[in-house]
Amino acid sequence: MKKPLILIFIFTFAISFTGCEKYLDIVPDERPTDEDAFRSPNAALGYLYSIYGYIPKQRSGTYSIDLMTTDEVVTAFEHETFAKFPRGEYTASSPVISYWNDLYKGIRQAYIFKNNIDGVAGIEESTKTQYKAEADFLIGYFHFLLLRMYGPVVIADKQFDINMPVEEYPLRSTYDESVTFISNKLDEAAQALPMEQTSSSDYGRATSVIAKSIKARMLLYAASPLFNGGGANKSSLFSGFTDMDGNQLISTSYEKEKWQQAAAANKEAIDMALAAGKKLYKNSDYDSDFPEDPIEKDLRYVFVDKQTKELIWAETRKETAYDFQNKSTPFIAGTSWNGVAPTLTILEAFYSENGLPIDKDPEYDYQGRYNIDSTALGNTLSLNLNREPRFEAWISYHNDYYEIIRGDKKRIVTNYRRNDDEGIKGRSNNYSPTGYLNKKGVAPLLNQSRLQVSVNYPWPKIRLAELYLNYAEALIEAGQDLNTAKEYIDKVRVRAGIPTIDEAWAPIGGANDQETLREIVRQERTIELYLENHRFWDLRRWQVAEEYLDSKAKGMNIQGETDEEFFQVTEVKFPRNFSQRNYLMPIPQAEINKNELLIQNPGY
Repeated sequence: MKKPLILIFIFTFAISFTGCEKYLDIVPDERPTDEDAFRSPNAALGYLYSIYGYIPKQRSGTYSIDLMTTDEVVTAFEHETFAKFPRGEYTASSPVISYWNDLYKGIRQAYIFKNNIDGVAGIEESTKTQYKAEADFLIGYFHFLLLRMYGPVVIADKQFDINMPVEEYPLRSTYDESVTFISNKLDEAAQALPMEQTSSSDYGRATSVIAKSIKARMLLYAASPLFNGGGANKSSLFSGFTDMDGNQLISTSYEKEKWQQAAAANKEAIDMALAAGKKLYKNSDYDSDFPEDPIEKDLRYVFVDKQTKELIWAETRKETAYDFQNKSTPFIAGTSWNGVAPTLTILEAFYSENGLPIDKDPEYDYQGRYNIDSTALGNTLSLNLNREPRFEAWISYHNDYYEIIRGDKKRIVTNYRRNDDEGIKGRSNNYSPTGYLNKKGVAPLLNQSRLQVSVNYPWPKIRLAELYLNYAEALIEAGQDLNTAKEYIDKVRVRAGIPTIDEAWAPIGGANDQETLREIVRQERTIELYLENHRFWDLRRWQVAEEYLDSKAKGMNIQGETDEEFFQVTEVKFPRNFSQRNYLMPIPQAEINKNELLIQNPGY
């Protein structure tokens, strides 16, 4: 007898009110056949779980297309697969990381499930209805992931015969047709999904709030300049991108109404999330001594705390010892890799302690930001001081505390000069290329005593703060209600321990026009969603990626042995390339070869 496939995705860290952990982590010997999959209720449920397994693993640096591939960080792991993306080293023949085949396999499996679940005895009708809704959600979500990555998709609206002749293969629909299909699929799923999963063992499965949130994110993307005629101030990149009949696959005309649709969808998702008990993570009572500052503690634990109510959807696959946390933590040979390094671009994006951009704050010495300053822990760069709490919570700098368990210590002082403990010391990897380390997403109670991940937690896929910023951005671009937009940005700012927009901007003339608020909401996303798989897509959808991704990162001089040598702005040696074709990923050439009528993306 073959076992049903239950992939790791639905093992749960399962958040329960008692704080206990349950794990559904069954790894079978082989993939199930359709006959096995529908022989019993348990087998059918296992088949449903296996469809979730096609969701890309976002927290894995090695195979995640959007985690460490923009200008947020540069890493010591340029030999790994993901590093080819910031270097622009991918083609249609060698797409490096491509989700095309796996996502369409997942879509096909979802239709197989829908077409067979009614024949399984012993499952209540209400349960079957929910199972079908989950399959519909996954069909819609997989199409969205394809849309985000490749642009106009081949819509799979049914289970296609794998033996169909080539001339019957479906072709790419337009971008707007794809959006309509996905919206309808997610709306249909939301009608039959629960608002929240009440059992801890179901944590990570689809809900109506998740479905509406994905729809809201997609409509935000669809309204953005890349897919909306270049926006109000730019030209479309896709003139001439047509199918065989001359139909424009991505519209070159700007439609302001798309922002209004995005605003409405995000407000609907927010209202549903609040009704389901979601809220911004504040006043953490997590049992740890550090960070000592309560606001920094909230920020550090915002999704690391498994009891957080801010997460709307999370990836529950278990982190390995070679994934995100150990790659970010200060070096210990054989246990932590010291290599996820924030760039000067992202460091300068964080606000001053007054909640203003550092180049606009009259109280911040912007011209002197690269001077050496002294603190109780030793010399550091002036850039690192008088910054907002998110900077201190998420960024480790020279002569700063890194909250981590190391022996009997609960925090250590980090130093990044050449011969320091966290310095390069002549290593070819396992070092910080910029002289900084990331702290976001690293549990302060992570124990570095051996090669392990002592604190596992669900990785954020959607959290409430994103929906607030989505809604604010859509309102700003629609020119609909700028005061409401500021209100929702302020919810995120106040939680982060900085003044509201009106309070912060008052000394420099206020922030009341669309252009200024556009800059503010984009900067808020850059800060708040730092290293959460968003910036890869944001820079593309805003149609500004060349400005940020086509030049080498900068940091400190990590070969410097003294403070004076170390605190010098230095270009990181790793090449970085971006061209217009990189706005969309290439459809694998093997798929084009199967069907010569399938239109490839521009530039490939």
